[in-house]
Amino acid sequence: MPPFAILLGWAAATIAMVALATAPIGVSAELALGAAVIVAMFVVRRLGSGPVQRHAYLALGTLIVLRYVWWRTTETLPPTDDLIGFSAGVTLYVAEMFCVGMLFVSLFVIADPLRRPPARRLAPEDCPTVDVFVPTYNESADLIAATLAAATTMDWPADKLRVYLLDDGGTDQKRNAADPVAAAAAQTRHEEMKALATELGATYLTRERNVSAKAGNLNAALGHTSGDLVAVFDADHAPTHDFLQETIGHFVEDPRLFLVQTPHFFLNPDPIEKNLSTWARMPSENEMFYSVIQRGLDRWNAAFFCGSAAVLRRTALEEAGGFSGVSITEDCETALDLHSRGWNSRFVDKPMIAGLQPETLVQFIGQRSRWCRGMIQILMMKNPLFKGGLSFAQRIAYLSSALFWLFPLPRLAFVVAPLLYIFFGVKLYVANVQEFIAYTVVYMIVNMLMQNHLYGRVRWPWISELYEYIQMPYLARAITSVVMNPKKPTFNVTDKGVVTEEARLSELAAPYFLIFAVLLIGSAVAFQRFFADPELDDLMLVVGLWNTFNLVIAGVALGVVAERPERRRSQRLDVARKAEFVVGDAVMPVVIEDISIGGVRLRPLAPPPAGLKLAGATGTLIVETARHDAPARITVTTRRVGADESGAFWGMQFKQLTSACYLAVADVMYGHAAVLDHFRERRRSGKSLVAGSFQFVGWAFAQTGRAVKLAARPKPSAHEIVLDGDLVPVPARDDKTRFA
Repeated sequence: MPPFAILLGWAAATIAMVALATAPIGVSAELALGAAVIVAMFVVRRLGSGPVQRHAYLALGTLIVLRYVWWRTTETLPPTDDLIGFSAGVTLYVAEMFCVGMLFVSLFVIADPLRRPPARRLAPEDCPTVDVFVPTYNESADLIAATLAAATTMDWPADKLRVYLLDDGGTDQKRNAADPVAAAAAQTRHEEMKALATELGATYLTRERNVSAKAGNLNAALGHTSGDLVAVFDADHAPTHDFLQETIGHFVEDPRLFLVQTPHFFLNPDPIEKNLSTWARMPSENEMFYSVIQRGLDRWNAAFFCGSAAVLRRTALEEAGGFSGVSITEDCETALDLHSRGWNSRFVDKPMIAGLQPETLVQFIGQRSRWCRGMIQILMMKNPLFKGGLSFAQRIAYLSSALFWLFPLPRLAFVVAPLLYIFFGVKLYVANVQEFIAYTVVYMIVNMLMQNHLYGRVRWPWISELYEYIQMPYLARAITSVVMNPKKPTFNVTDKGVVTEEARLSELAAPYFLIFAVLLIGSAVAFQRFFADPELDDLMLVVGLWNTFNLVIAGVALGVVAERPERRRSQRLDVARKAEFVVGDAVMPVVIEDISIGGVRLRPLAPPPAGLKLAGATGTLIVETARHDAPARITVTTRRVGADESGAFWGMQFKQLTSACYLAVADVMYGHAAVLDHFRERRRSGKSLVAGSFQFVGWAFAQTGRAVKLAARPKPSAHEIVLDGDLVPVPARDDKTRFA
């Protein structure tokens, strides 16, 4: 079809859509139209998920969204003679229109997500040289050892692979600090990291001063290396052995390719997943970004660098002066600068790194605050709308990624707005119950149906609203600070592997309890007034329902700030690898079922010899590895002997891992990316809007009760500790008493 005909078709469709969206009809007819569209959306979804059905589904939803926008714009704003009401009403209206605008921008971005075919495998002689950068600051030696062991054993010609540990915790600046304690700690770390890198076949690099945070660390390494390509892994992001095989071929296909990004995959739950106990069954939060949004961005040549699990072309980085460091989100900023120079990017939707994410709310909010401030910095200092060299689609894509982080502001407006009417009588919009149902309720249902259709397998209903609400109180403040001083934010490393020894309220819990209490009082006041005189003001019912919806989200959030204990210090990965376990003269065939850098669970393939006592026994685990001629021998101690529906199992703890042992553990954990992909697919269980809504309301009651109970628990005194939920006296300490 000629381009002119396509353009004419789009113009005609747009005119028809606008005409339908603005046609004046009564409230009853509007409700009937909304019901008909919802039914039609269900029918279209039943017909399949091809491109035609997808676009028809979204077009039906768009019609209702546009009708809601027209109604809100022309009929619901308060009169201008009510200055307070009009000002508050316009603020709420702007917040709503921002969300509608972001909806349409996201529809543009993910209208046709791209799924790339696998890269072709290269012959050894055709493989380019690769430098692997593992930047570190304060991560533990175990975490770094696991990543280095995995990186140095990736499938790639040995003479074309160099792994570098970039230690920003042992710089000259830190080792010569004025504080002698800090200087001694930095010197100790410097020596430890240097020895660790040498033992695992990596090269240790540091620099004189800690300038420009992670971007400066990476740029310093660029000056000491010469590989054709640069792979970047965070210190807690261990790659699978086929990582380079699955990514490097793309660079051969496109000489203007500067980036191949892969998903970040995590072995541990974030605080929402941990405290709501959804880790094993709900899709991870970043699934929506990596498996839908990044693929959508890839369609428009706008997939961007995410700081780790990526490969970049050195010549492109050198052309741009290295990794960008104006903002504290050097990854997205670097991609923006290189896209503006005409370089291309690709996204490979295959999990090939296993990392850690923050488990406590404090670390989670700290990480998201850095992301938020960095993206707002990019919006203010390198606005993609005005940056030269970008295509129209790239401008929209980057604008979408940056503007998303303004979500705390409209979310805050949606929480405050109904309270203004309930407590102060400030009328933010003009509507009755019938209009509210016909327009607002139908719009909300359609909006959620569209989201469920687009993200159904990777995001349960209302989970996005929960994540936004959790971040709202603290990120709203972060946005304000950046707007006031765009150059002020500094890069802070997110702590990983932090454990929670006991059930407790987060240090950040106070605002969530306060908001919940205000919302609870607001709903009580609203419904009391309505039921006392329902004919006096039916808008009070509308506002009361709106406030109660906020209350449900706030109730679930209380469960998030009520931290559950997590005593496991090393996160495990499910595998299936045959091995042998030797205790004394007994040699027993076993299967390794799950493994971490700290230990392993074994499933015996035959009963142990009679009379053999396994509990507390120290033995040797013998594992065949693909990269060593002789089997690896790992010393382990039996910590648990148990049984389940599959039979007996033994829990083992590693003892004094050597470099050879680390390499063997990495071989078992990261030998096959299919293990990660299987776990990801197992959690991709979609939920319908109805089922998800009932579940969310159930959470609100259950999690509110759990949080209130935890808050009411007596606080331990200086002479008490909490052990398994009970207060236990601490024995008097003398010179002979030591506590672990």
